[in-house]
This record gives sequence, structure tokens and C-alpha cells, in this order.
Amino acid sequence: MSTRPRTAPVEVIVTETMHVLEPDWCTGEHHGLHFMTDVSHQGPDVPLVFHGQHITEACLTQSPYAEHATRDIQVSVSLTGQSYDATGVYELAAALDAYADRLRDLADQLVAIRAEEGQ
Repeated sequence: MSTRPRTAPVEVIVTETMHVLEPDWCTGEHHGLHFMTDVSHQGPDVPLVFHGQHITEACLTQSPYAEHATRDIQVSVSLTGQSYDATGVYELAAALDAYADRLRDLADQLVAIRAEEGQ
């Protein structure tokens, strides 16, 4: 990562293009913004794909000029429609781990039922 701060041109409703600091992890897509509070940084998507079907994605996100939300860097998770701090992401991952265990339990039950039925 570069130690030199990057900037990105961002069109806002003022009469000129503003230059805002842009973190290295940001993908740099800043289109159609009208107010500084609309400026947000997003990192690359981390998708969950199962058998070629897109299930959800998550990414780093930050709204550095937000007025009614946090300005902290968070992880946005489309599955829940929310953004989380690190603690929240770990909690969500733990809940997903527990759910995965329950899915494996269901698969085990299905195997047992089919074995009883001779399938």
C-alpha cells in the first residue's frame, strides 16, 4: 500500500469538482454524486457464489462526510443490507458458521432417512 494519500475527483452540486482523500482500498467509482454527504468509498466486492449462482457480497465501505451515520470504515454485507464494524462482522461470521453446522446436520438427517428407505 502506498503511504501517499490518493485523491479522486468527485462531482458535487457545487460549481467545481471537489478532490477528496481516497483510501488505497477504494475502487475509485464516484459517479452521479450531488452532495458531499453522498461521497462514499467502497472496496472490491467479496462475493459468495454457490453452483454459479451469486448469493451475496460484502465489501469495505466508508462515508467520510456522512451527517447522520458513522464516518468509520465498516464492512457492508448485502445479505443483511447493513454495515458492521469488525466486532459485528465477527459476530455475523460466527452466526453463519453456526448456520452452516445446522445445514450439515440437515444433510446428515437426509442421508440417514434415505439410507433407511434404501435409497
